[in-house]
Amino acid sequence: MILDQPPLWLILVAFLAALGPLIFIHEFGHYIVGRWFGVGAETFSIGFGREVAGWTDRRGTRWKVGWMPMGGYVRFTGDMDPASMGKGLDKLTPEQRARSFHAKPVWQRFLIVLAGPAANFLLAIAVFAAFFAAFGAPRTAPIVGAVEPTMVAAEAGLRAGDRILGLNGEEVDDFEEIGRYINLRPDERIELSYQRGREVRSATLRVEAVELADRFGGRSRIGRIGIAGTQPQLVQLTPFQVLPAAVKHTAETTRAMATGLWQLVTGRRPVSELHGPMKMAQIAGQFASLGFFEFVQLVALFSINLGFINLLPVPMLDGGHLALYTVEAVRRRPLGERAQDWVFRGGLAALVTLFLFTTLNDLHSFGLWESIGRLMG
Repeated sequence: MILDQPPLWLILVAFLAALGPLIFIHEFGHYIVGRWFGVGAETFSIGFGREVAGWTDRRGTRWKVGWMPMGGYVRFTGDMDPASMGKGLDKLTPEQRARSFHAKPVWQRFLIVLAGPAANFLLAIAVFAAFFAAFGAPRTAPIVGAVEPTMVAAEAGLRAGDRILGLNGEEVDDFEEIGRYINLRPDERIELSYQRGREVRSATLRVEAVELADRFGGRSRIGRIGIAGTQPQLVQLTPFQVLPAAVKHTAETTRAMATGLWQLVTGRRPVSELHGPMKMAQIAGQFASLGFFEFVQLVALFSINLGFINLLPVPMLDGGHLALYTVEAVRRRPLGERAQDWVFRGGLAALVTLFLFTTLNDLHSFGLWESIGRLMG
C-alpha cells in the first residue's frame, strides 16, 4: 500500500523541526569548546541572511536566527573573513587577540572545529541509547529463515537454518548487518561464509539489483540475494550495555554512509541517487506523518549525516579546516595566504556546484521534468 505524500505545510514544519536543532547542536559544539579554550564569540547564528530574531547575552555574543535556515555559524573573535583564515590579527587589540580564535594553538583550533561534527554524532548516540534503554535493541540472529528459490542464494546452495558467519571476510553478528551490507552492493560479487550444522562452507555469488518502492512510492535501487531472516526480537540491555550498543549502531550507520559515498565517487552507484535539501525536506515530512518515534529516529540519521558530511576534507566545511590545520601542524606554519585563498575559492565553487546538482536531482525525483515534458508535448 502506497501512502499519500504529506501536505506541504507538514513538510516545511518537519524540515525546520529536524534541521534547526541539528544546526544548533552542531554550532553549539564549536561554541562550547571555544569557550573552554577562552575564545570569544561575537555571533551565534542559526540560518544565514538577514536577522529575523535575536538577543545579545552578557558576554556580548549575539544569538540570532537568519531568514534562510540552511545552516549556521559561530563567528569567533578574530574571524574577519568567511574562509576563517585569520587575516588581520595585527588589527586587534591585545585583549581581542587574547580571545581570538586564530591566535590559539593549532591543536585547540583543531578541537574547536572538530567539536561541531562530534556534537552531531553524540546527539545520534544519545537518541539511539534512549530508544535502546526504553524499548530494547533490535536483534535478529544471522540465521537464514527462508530462501527465495529463484534468486542467487538458492542457486549458491543456501538453505533455511544456515548461520551466516561473514561477508567478504568481515564477521557479522546479526541479520541487520547482512541486510545493510548487501543493500549497498547491487551487481557486486561477494564471498559469503556460513555454517550448516558443524560444517563451515563458503559461496561466491553476485548480488542482484532490485528496484523497490517505499511506503510513499519513492523508488530506489538496492542489492538482494534472496534470503530472509528469522523473527526479529527486542533484546533488553543492561545500563552498561546501552551506550556501547548505541555507539556501535552509530558507527555502522556512518560506515554505510561512507560506503555509499565511495560508490558514488567510483561510479558504482548512479549520481542520480545524490540528493539535497529539497529531498531531505520531503523525507522529513514523510517520517513526521508516520509518527513521533519514526521522526526522532530520522533526526538521529540526519544528525549522523550532518556530522559525516562536515568531516569530508572539502574547503569551507569543517573537514577542510581540519585538513588545513593538519598541514599547519606538520609544516609548523600555515599555508600562505594566497594558497589558502585559492583553496577557499575552489571549495566554494565545489559546494555551489554540488548544491545546484543535488537540487536538479531533487526536482527530477519529484517528477518535474516529466511534467514539463508532458505540458510541452
